[in-house]
Amino acid sequence: MTNDNISNPAEVSAAQEETSPQQLYPSRVVLTTYPSQHGIEPIPLSWGAQTAAERGPVVVSRQPDSFGKRNAIGAGGGSYCIYRALAVAIGALGPNHRPDFRMTEPTNVIGPFPSWSDPDKIVSMDPWGHAIVEHYSDHLEQGVDIRPTIAITKAHIKLAEIDEAISKGELHCDGDIVSADGELKVVKVASEPVWHIPGVAKRFGISEATLRRALFEDTGGMYPELITRPDLKVFLPPIGGLTVYIFGNPDHISDPSKRLTMRVHDECNGSDVFGSDICTCKPYLIYSIEECAREAQNGGVGVVVYFRKEGRALGEVTKYLVYNARKRQEGGDTAANYFKRTEFVAGVKDMRFQALMPDILHWLGVSRIDRFISMSNMKYEAIVNSGIEIVERVSIPSE
Repeated sequence: MTNDNISNPAEVSAAQEETSPQQLYPSRVVLTTYPSQHGIEPIPLSWGAQTAAERGPVVVSRQPDSFGKRNAIGAGGGSYCIYRALAVAIGALGPNHRPDFRMTEPTNVIGPFPSWSDPDKIVSMDPWGHAIVEHYSDHLEQGVDIRPTIAITKAHIKLAEIDEAISKGELHCDGDIVSADGELKVVKVASEPVWHIPGVAKRFGISEATLRRALFEDTGGMYPELITRPDLKVFLPPIGGLTVYIFGNPDHISDPSKRLTMRVHDECNGSDVFGSDICTCKPYLIYSIEECAREAQNGGVGVVVYFRKEGRALGEVTKYLVYNARKRQEGGDTAANYFKRTEFVAGVKDMRFQALMPDILHWLGVSRIDRFISMSNMKYEAIVNSGIEIVERVSIPSE
């Protein structure tokens, strides 16, 4: 029986009984590695290099053919890396499984742009993460386990709110951006976090040593190489990534002669998906989708960036605790005490820390945003301070 073909709980249970750690992994447990250690020869990685070849691939895998060549700390897959480990543990996935990347290439070409080789513009994602087969096929053929951290595809969106906007005459079906049956045609980009540790530290105005120690200590010591491998400058954190929705021609995003409407939206599952009355995020998201579609129909382009930062990056458990406290506080749930109550529970008002947010905009080639659908000062300042012009800030209509 092969581990890769298990399909039902009975077979999984049998695999659990049959498979020991020694069968899955080498008998010697390697807790960490050190610079100049025998057998440790990282593939060179030069963040901010002019080309993908000069930069080198990001290698984080601990598979036998890649272990000594690793040039990054962490694990691929972002927050889903733990599920992969579980799949291996129960026998649903072989520990040395290698993906078949045939026919997975991007549906659209994006970049490269000068920002991709500017080590100060992009520090929280791998600008070449969508093109590993194109640029690093020689490493793949040599057995090095390299995984994409960006994927680009096409899709159609069907939303009841868009149908309503069409029925009211607020949005029209042009057969291109909006189909006859009300579907929105989009290009989607998914990106997982890849941090250049010195660049992230610089962005927040702290030392690299402080950042490494905090990441080590406050993840329960999960990644000891943050301490033992100062030569490794890239870290793949186990956090959520982002999705970009592009309305219209992606080439127009970097074209200064075309208008760009954009919203940067932080995840709010309760409102965005379930329409919870506690949150008010969904109306902003729907309005931005409508405006992005209209911009594309008028010859420009629209972009919605959706970050996985639930509850101001505090998480839903903390978010709901704050909800309870807000409702029960003296005087009721008032705007004046909104952030104060969050700080009482979480210790901080907000952990989204928008300093890293503009990286995806630079990856897309954005130099100017004509209409920015957000009144968040944190987002506005982060974008403008990164060198991108915002012409107009747009608030959601009162109706």
